[in-house]
Amino acid sequence: MASFVVHSKGAPPTTFPLVKRLTSVGASAESDLRVPDVRGVVAIQFDGSTFTATALEGAALLVNGKKRGQHILSEGDTLELGATQLVFQSADRIPTPAEVNRVGRDPAALAVQRLAEFSAQLAREPALDKALARLLDSIVEVVKADKGFVLLVTDGAPSVVAARNLHRENIANAVERLSDSIVSRVLNERTPLIVSDALHDPQFNASESVVNLKLASVMCVPLIIRGELTGAVYVGNDSLANLFTERELVLMTSFCSTAALLLEFARQLDELRADKAELVSRLEEQAYGEILGSADAMRDIFRKVEKVAGTDISVLVTGETGTGKELIAREIHHRSARKSGPFVAINCGAIPENLLESELFGHARGAFTGAVATRPGRFQAATGGTLFLDEIGEMPAPLQVKLLRALQDHTVTKVGETKPEPIDIRVVAATNKNLDEELKAGRFREDLYYRINVVHLHLPPLRERGEDAVMLSKYFLRRATRELNIKVKDFNKTALNAIRHFRWPGNIRQLENRIKKAVVLAEGPYITPEDLDLKPEELDPILPLAQAQEEWRKRYINEVLERNNANRTKTAKDLGVDPRTIFRHLERMEAEERGEALPPLADDDLDREGGA
Repeated sequence: MASFVVHSKGAPPTTFPLVKRLTSVGASAESDLRVPDVRGVVAIQFDGSTFTATALEGAALLVNGKKRGQHILSEGDTLELGATQLVFQSADRIPTPAEVNRVGRDPAALAVQRLAEFSAQLAREPALDKALARLLDSIVEVVKADKGFVLLVTDGAPSVVAARNLHRENIANAVERLSDSIVSRVLNERTPLIVSDALHDPQFNASESVVNLKLASVMCVPLIIRGELTGAVYVGNDSLANLFTERELVLMTSFCSTAALLLEFARQLDELRADKAELVSRLEEQAYGEILGSADAMRDIFRKVEKVAGTDISVLVTGETGTGKELIAREIHHRSARKSGPFVAINCGAIPENLLESELFGHARGAFTGAVATRPGRFQAATGGTLFLDEIGEMPAPLQVKLLRALQDHTVTKVGETKPEPIDIRVVAATNKNLDEELKAGRFREDLYYRINVVHLHLPPLRERGEDAVMLSKYFLRRATRELNIKVKDFNKTALNAIRHFRWPGNIRQLENRIKKAVVLAEGPYITPEDLDLKPEELDPILPLAQAQEEWRKRYINEVLERNNANRTKTAKDLGVDPRTIFRHLERMEAEERGEALPPLADDDLDREGGA
């Protein structure tokens, strides 16, 4: 390793190793090698093969007894600085590969190589913070700087997002190491700037930041992407022995122009990751067990489930097909004291009438042809847990009587037996039928209706759940791409708009199936309305404003009526209208069901009645 043997008057000789690319010798406490009572600074620069001594700031440099401004050092050369002598020793100096690679290569070739390496690393690991650090390390190496900074402009103000030194280390207090005046000029003018000797440059030597930082040489290049200023790259050298030239500025400008596009790629990936994390977070926040929903009507359902889950009272879940009635039933079970017991579901409309009784209550051996063994039914299987009776509105009238008896007595009797068996179950029933109409038509027993309908939960159709359709679509897309291992990125804007405005007669089940189909058949990375089979004529039509207001008014009155358990007086009070308005609304709804048409209630009628 190259070194100086230091001979100071009145002190034994010491050895000072030359391990840095640039070593400063002077009286200042900031010098690498302190020599008292000398004027100026002597810089020792290593270029990969030789060491050169340069006199700076008026230093009196004597080499082997002769005054020199600059001298390439050889073995045994003696530098005289006041009363101190420095004897150069290089016999065992072997430059490290990193030093030779750093300084000894052609800068342009090195820039190309580092840019290629930067691109490859960015493809492997595109995180923006790591990409910025790699960018600075490469630029500092290419232009032989001591330090580098990346600034990004946010809301018109620049901020330091990365700061590195020549040892590939992060720099603390980075914002204090920059010249505000140089950065401001580059950002305002959007042009690269080189200040070869900042302390003697007439444009900047009066700048407070330049004077305080004792800047020697600075380059600053704006980062412009598609005509928009996004930030700047700033590099500096602290020694006058290694001033930047126009050649380094050209290299840095070219490097930054290409790297800026690569950084934009990294930034976009970071934003996509952030968007994905936000979506996952929102889904978790808006999830209720396995159910997703942020609409007010769904939040009201979740609150009711919380209250009824801890009891054993019967619950009736209604709603159109595909709205998630079984999911609600399962959520009631999982949040109850019976969660460790079984959850048993049976579709009352999918089993032939002559087999349904056996399915529900079980049968004895020989009870009917084919009954070769005694078999328990779904009631017995659900003991200790929850029995979910789906599509109970389809249950035949004779079985309704036996079901009522089982619920009242908490016992069941197998087909072909006479001895009842005790059961311990909680019943949750569901139907997509209007049981009030079934009661009026005599197709459903009133006593059974009140037995199963202690608490009524009505699930709104998807078309009435606002942005839930989009949220569910994104959730189903993520799940489908993961399960099917197909790389579809997202929906395009037109597809999302179509999802919002389609009526979805099959509700959530239909939505999920359409998305699975679209993922399989999509031609590109983004799903289109055509992939979803959503044609413009199938979307909700644009209504005249008066008709849209009337539709919204009807839905809102119905919603408040439901929340008030059909209490018309309370609904009128909550809405601030005369009770006769609610009666007229109900009359119109009944007339529409009969296919009759009545004129809508006008705004002035509501105002007049509200003030009556």
